[in-house]
Amino acid sequence: MIPRYSTPEMQRIWTTQNRYECWLEVELAACRAMHELGIIPAADWENISSKADFDADRIDELELVTKHDVIAFLTNVAEYVGPSSRWIHYGMTSSDVLDTATALQLKSAGELILSELSRLTEILKLKARQYKHTLCMGRSHGIHAEPTSFGLKFAIWHEESKRNIERLTQAIAEVGVGQLSGAVGNFAHLSPEVETLACKYLGLVPANVSTQVIQRDRHAYFLSIIALIGSGIEKIALEIRHLQRTEVREAEENFSKGQKGSSAMPHKRNPIVSEQLCGLARVLRSNASSGFENNALWHERDISHSSVERIILPDSCILAHYMIGKCCDLIENLIVYPENMQKNIDLTKGLVFSQALLLHLTNSGLSREKAYQLVQTEAMKSWETGSDFLALVLANAEITAAITESEIRDIFSYDRYLRNVDYIIKRCNII
Repeated sequence: MIPRYSTPEMQRIWTTQNRYECWLEVELAACRAMHELGIIPAADWENISSKADFDADRIDELELVTKHDVIAFLTNVAEYVGPSSRWIHYGMTSSDVLDTATALQLKSAGELILSELSRLTEILKLKARQYKHTLCMGRSHGIHAEPTSFGLKFAIWHEESKRNIERLTQAIAEVGVGQLSGAVGNFAHLSPEVETLACKYLGLVPANVSTQVIQRDRHAYFLSIIALIGSGIEKIALEIRHLQRTEVREAEENFSKGQKGSSAMPHKRNPIVSEQLCGLARVLRSNASSGFENNALWHERDISHSSVERIILPDSCILAHYMIGKCCDLIENLIVYPENMQKNIDLTKGLVFSQALLLHLTNSGLSREKAYQLVQTEAMKSWETGSDFLALVLANAEITAAITESEIRDIFSYDRYLRNVDYIIKRCNII
């Protein structure tokens, strides 16, 4: 991933240096397990544990000859260890190292993403609480529907973020597995006890069964959850993009001192962060799709998944971490215009009360069909002429025959749209 969309702590997990560090960690865990089980003599284990090391540049140099990165790595480690290196990689195959090391990287990356998700969830909670009694226009199909609480938007995103924390926690467990089962996964040359012990040292769970590779449904699931997290961020960003439109202007991204919106038009304040997040979410979904393609491999193994994962696993983790952080900043510094929200509510001159009026008419004894016809007739007049809806309703003799003028005026009140907000907020544990 390019530096523009990366954070240093996440980028570090996916560097070549850390990749080799994880490989060495896996090899040392296997040797330690074999020593504990009496396979590797004490002197050799002492030599391995004290001398094992690598040089990334040297590995690159060796790979030019071997055309195999794991063999180049093992050759370089052997240069540090000497004769005792005969025990390193004993009974193992390349994927034992690669897949188990990848699990270490994914687990570390997932935990970083979880931390940022928790921060986003807390920010959304605070905003839901702050704006729970701020009235705004609710829209369906992009059209004014009924007023609602601006805080409920944040409460909805807060709930989804909590679900994403639960999903990602499960996804980390799905990919947090290791294997040391040999060339086709049958433990022909190394006992399952070695795998169990080594995984324990690594903080992983051994796969119950594997081929030469850990099965890729686990990785597809992890990538799917990452994509779902991106989709949730896109949902937030898309709403802000709409609210920032000149014709709406109910909320907008913070515009810092010295910031420029357009090279041509000095007046522009564009929702660039929100648009960026919507675009990057597409990359996460595409990567998840590639993860599904990686699940079906030939027989006990091919390497068609390997080249793909070198791109999609780091890129998805790095992007997700970056996007969540940007979303945190976006929400925390969001500029909100309650006065414009009320102005937009008033644009339709009381039409937002049509459902309340319909229900009161049916409560008075009219059939729903008759009540709907009466209300819609006056609503369409208001739409077409720009007339005040309340005035049209009060002038309709059939409506005033069913309910009194006083009742009608009571219907045209915004209080009803906030009356249960506190209950909803409390139900979301936003207190």
